[in-house]
Amino acid sequence: MEALFTDPRCLGHEVPYGFPERPRRLERVLERLEGRGAGPIVAGDSPRAREAVAAVHAAEYVERFRRASERGDGLLGSSDNPLSAGTWDAAWAAVGCALAAAERAAAGGHAFAAVRPPGHHAERDLAMGFCFFNNVAVAARDLIARGAARRVAIFDFDVHHGNGTQHVFERSADVFYASIHQYPFYPGTGAADERGLGEGEGATLNVPLPAGCGDAEYREAIDGRVLPALAAYRPDVLLVSAGFDAWKRDLLGGMRVGEEGFAEWGRRLGALAREVCGSRILSVLEGGYDLHALPDLVEGYLDGVAEGLG
Repeated sequence: MEALFTDPRCLGHEVPYGFPERPRRLERVLERLEGRGAGPIVAGDSPRAREAVAAVHAAEYVERFRRASERGDGLLGSSDNPLSAGTWDAAWAAVGCALAAAERAAAGGHAFAAVRPPGHHAERDLAMGFCFFNNVAVAARDLIARGAARRVAIFDFDVHHGNGTQHVFERSADVFYASIHQYPFYPGTGAADERGLGEGEGATLNVPLPAGCGDAEYREAIDGRVLPALAAYRPDVLLVSAGFDAWKRDLLGGMRVGEEGFAEWGRRLGALAREVCGSRILSVLEGGYDLHALPDLVEGYLDGVAEGLG
């Protein structure tokens, strides 16, 4: 059973009516997962959060975000990133959950950070695509900075490419970033020839797929390309940007993945973590906008990871 990390402040990021990334997404997931066993661990404020965010995001950007929140601005940068009175605290709570869950994962076993706002589109100095702080990138960099890992791998299966995560680590050899995503699609990045830069060349793997792909196409790509690359890298900890918008009826995606597809990915990733990194695996919630299906998809994925871990 995974250790579940969340924080009620993540629900305080309020959005306009009809906005797809809404508090009810997380509420629905938590309603399902809280019945699985031990209750969620409320991460609270992390003493490392400010330092960890500063290692990923520009100080000017963090200050711009803070000032916009204090002024009561309605947006940060674009209409994709609405602000409310609770957004600032929600973003820090999401980071705190990711850091606490990463610490648990590094000690052995599976942790799941059930958070919002999501993070993988957030650039070093730019809010994008519903994301303010890049939760998984902050957790990965912090694991290395505090000596809990020398090498970290991130696998992102959200239907949208994680431009922010790729750009944070594209010149780094100690973080391997792999993404499978719909392409061409928002945000426009993630072509197959984007493989990293400088010392990080070869530590980025993009597997772009055309719209309409389902379980079979994903299985072929994950088994044939992603898992072998992750295994060859041999990370100390495996992090997963777990977005569920490749689901066949998602509001924002164009893929055709079924419920069993996500469970199968979980089994594969759990088995990989058991084989290469001592079962150290952290999953962080990213996208997924079908409110009716999302709890089933998340639970199926987590059950798959647990099965793969044995």
